[in-house]
Amino acid sequence: MFNQLTPVVKNIIIINVLMYLACAVVPGLQELSSGYYWQSENFRPWQLITHMFTHAPLRSGNLMHIFFNMYALFLFGSAIERQWGAKRFLIYYFICGLGAFFLHEFINYIEIQRLIGLMNPEDVRMVYEEGAEVIRNGKNYIDAAPGQLNYSLNVPVVGASGCVFGVLLAFGMLFPNTELMLLFPPIALKAKWLVIIYGAIELLLALQNNPGDNVAHYAHIGGMIFGYIMLKIWQKRDGSYYGNRFRY
Repeated sequence: MFNQLTPVVKNIIIINVLMYLACAVVPGLQELSSGYYWQSENFRPWQLITHMFTHAPLRSGNLMHIFFNMYALFLFGSAIERQWGAKRFLIYYFICGLGAFFLHEFINYIEIQRLIGLMNPEDVRMVYEEGAEVIRNGKNYIDAAPGQLNYSLNVPVVGASGCVFGVLLAFGMLFPNTELMLLFPPIALKAKWLVIIYGAIELLLALQNNPGDNVAHYAHIGGMIFGYIMLKIWQKRDGSYYGNRFRY
């Protein structure tokens, strides 16, 4: 299986696994590398990149998060990298990750502005000045509006899911009729239908806006949207998703 890994996919998986282990043993590393909202006191510019390689520390649910991300990257990413080459695949991967982050934070911005409009200025200032420390101590405000504002402001987005959803979209568009055998349920499904189903599920979950979900659904959608835009740009320029210029 590992002989099928392409160079960029292999190195991305290695970096993610090393970061996952490092965040479990190095104090403060996860906070430095996670992707915070730009007005949070924890925000650092490099987080636009590092959040794509950061997953929450060792717990069963978080272990499944990184496992399925890396497994999907292995399955779909290697096929795409072999088709495109390392440079184009790496560019696409980062564009999807950045797009995922920007859409997530844009939705965050809308929610933050809505909450600020419901609160008095003193409570807003309290959240901006003290909220990060409250979250750091594993707590949050009891009142709904300050608690939601603090969550939106100081809880970061982490993981490679936005990139992986972009990779899944690319696989579905490059190899739409490839049949994939699902694990749950164990049925065969063409790649194009898998992409459509995943996209529809993420959109429905995002529109539900369940605060306890703890999944950045808009980041997943952002990865797919920006991946689609990139594919369309390449198709217009090169005449094909595959990156090969037509010869007239």
